[in-house]
Amino acid sequence: MRGDFWGSTAEKLGLLGIGLVVFIAVIGLVLFLADKAPKRGRDVVQLLAFLAPALILLIVGLVYPAIRTTYLAFTDRRGEWVGLDNFVWMFTQPNTLIVLGNTFLWVALVPAFSTLVGLAYAVFIDKSKGEKALKALVFMPMAISFVGAGIIWRFVYEYRAEGFEQIGILNQLVVWLGGTPQQWLINSPWNTVFLIIVMIWIQTGFAMVLLSASIKAVPVERIEAAKLDGANAWQQFRNVTIPEIRPTIVVVVTTITIATLKVFDIVRAMTGGNFNTSVIANEMYTQAFNRGEFGQGSALAVVLFIMVLPIVIYNVRVMRKQREVR
Repeated sequence: MRGDFWGSTAEKLGLLGIGLVVFIAVIGLVLFLADKAPKRGRDVVQLLAFLAPALILLIVGLVYPAIRTTYLAFTDRRGEWVGLDNFVWMFTQPNTLIVLGNTFLWVALVPAFSTLVGLAYAVFIDKSKGEKALKALVFMPMAISFVGAGIIWRFVYEYRAEGFEQIGILNQLVVWLGGTPQQWLINSPWNTVFLIIVMIWIQTGFAMVLLSASIKAVPVERIEAAKLDGANAWQQFRNVTIPEIRPTIVVVVTTITIATLKVFDIVRAMTGGNFNTSVIANEMYTQAFNRGEFGQGSALAVVLFIMVLPIVIYNVRVMRKQREVR
């Protein structure tokens, strides 16, 4: 058995090596022929030859999976065509409706609070003593993976019965204040809010960095003009700074919204989607890979793509307008 395994592996590696050599040889031959062709044709062929590897990878790694997933969304677990049954299931089952509601709650809270807190940090920390150190501390969660952040916050929310020593920071604070320990990740619907706090903690640093750079780019002349007109600090911020950094705010909000719609790691690491905390990305994984319902999982993936697509288009339009203004 061991010999068969290594033999089959060697054969696969050999075939892979041969395929790679053939691919390189074909590209080399095309470039050689292109060099001998007339100038206009040579330019076209060379362009296609250089783009071919990226196009092939794009088709194999993105286009084909997207088409395949869309097709599977209209089939059952046996691969038989069922039409819109998976989408009807999605919008009629109570458990799936909770998943959709949780996702909308994430999208409503995470971008708003991350942007507001990041903007507040950017304004109040700006030009203060120890600005670099303070900003580094706020940005540090961005360097942690979502799974790592989930594990850290599981310890923060850790529960032990009353009378036992608490290792969770939050429950220890509750005990010190005379309360009783709570199972923060079990009690619905507040457990979803406690998961959302983790995402806000991570994304606030991203919002702060972009908004802080944008605020520093606001022309000093406009701030001085507002001061000469008698505007106080709040009026300067509302009437001068906010309009100037509006494009950056849009980019921050849309980027965080897309990341929030795709959130999976935090939910999977902290609750596994149990106790009514699941979101679309986690439910998609659960249906497809844990329960074998590839049709239902693919339908969830299609809906997730449809939800993300308008935000991406809007973000591209804003960036294009901003480029035209410049």
